[in-house]
Amino acid sequence: MSWLRITSPHGHGPLSTQRVMQLVLLATLPGVIAQTWFFGPGTLVNIVVGGALALGFEWLAVSLRGREPKAALSDFSVLVTSTLLCIALPPYSPWWLLVVGIASSVLLGKHLFGGLGYNPFNPAMVGYVVLLISFPLQMSSWVAPRGLTTPPGLFDAIGALFGTPLADALTSATPLDILRQNKGLLMDDLYATAPQFGRWAGIGWEWVNIGFLIGGLWLLYQRVFTWHAPLAMLAGLGLAALIGFDGGSSISGGSPLLHWLSGATMFGAFFIITDPVSSATSNRGRLLFGALIGVIIYLIRTQGNYPDAVAFAVLIMNFAAPLIDQYTVPKAYGHNKREES
Repeated sequence: MSWLRITSPHGHGPLSTQRVMQLVLLATLPGVIAQTWFFGPGTLVNIVVGGALALGFEWLAVSLRGREPKAALSDFSVLVTSTLLCIALPPYSPWWLLVVGIASSVLLGKHLFGGLGYNPFNPAMVGYVVLLISFPLQMSSWVAPRGLTTPPGLFDAIGALFGTPLADALTSATPLDILRQNKGLLMDDLYATAPQFGRWAGIGWEWVNIGFLIGGLWLLYQRVFTWHAPLAMLAGLGLAALIGFDGGSSISGGSPLLHWLSGATMFGAFFIITDPVSSATSNRGRLLFGALIGVIIYLIRTQGNYPDAVAFAVLIMNFAAPLIDQYTVPKAYGHNKREES
């Protein structure tokens, strides 16, 4: 008598939904620490206040749907959504911006489609894009990083939360803003004359990206997700930047290293596009999904009206994920094309 050979995947690992969400929150720490060091404690205030708002909106949505809120609140998924959104927001955002962003993420991005596991779009990016389109001035108000000025303190962050604006002298254009608006300077001259640029990319931004890269690699080590989508996104972005670099002329789109270490690149590669619900499901699909996101990011950064484009690129490819799955998900064992036709 021979034993049946079961080929279907049956996962019995320790990574429950709650555990995965906890690991993701822990992995954000290196990037959040770097962001706090260079831009001040506003990000921490955003995360704390945003987390409280997210728990409240989650309780409200689950209760209105006639379900028990305790289970939904205890799986940490809504805290991951709020934390990712708050990391992406300018550090000294007013309270109403947080309310609109968290409500859009939790109610529109998540529960409108049925809750956890049913959302076709990344909820955090839904909230971010709603804010970016509705309030472009507030969403572009980033303070100058440490090295150009002294970042505001905790009381400044609390004051900004409740409506006390920061001094205009503290705000600064981001390196991607400067790159997009550059019309006459060679890249070497731009690096030499614009104080926002550091060794490889923007002062502060390069270390924030390295922090999220460290956290993302740790998640890979923990096998929270596979390498396919992050590597493909970075490769697609790097290849597009290499093609458009042209040696650093005044119309250059910037080097691959500049794009890898600017804006939300590493944050997007390891914490946004790896969402298992709204991305492609097969390994081949994840490669295509990530690569196209990387190319779209470059095109919007260099040709579009928004300097950073991770959120838009992710939502565009969330639309395309079902189509990618249609052509890349492996056939079930025992089936072939002749039987299907």
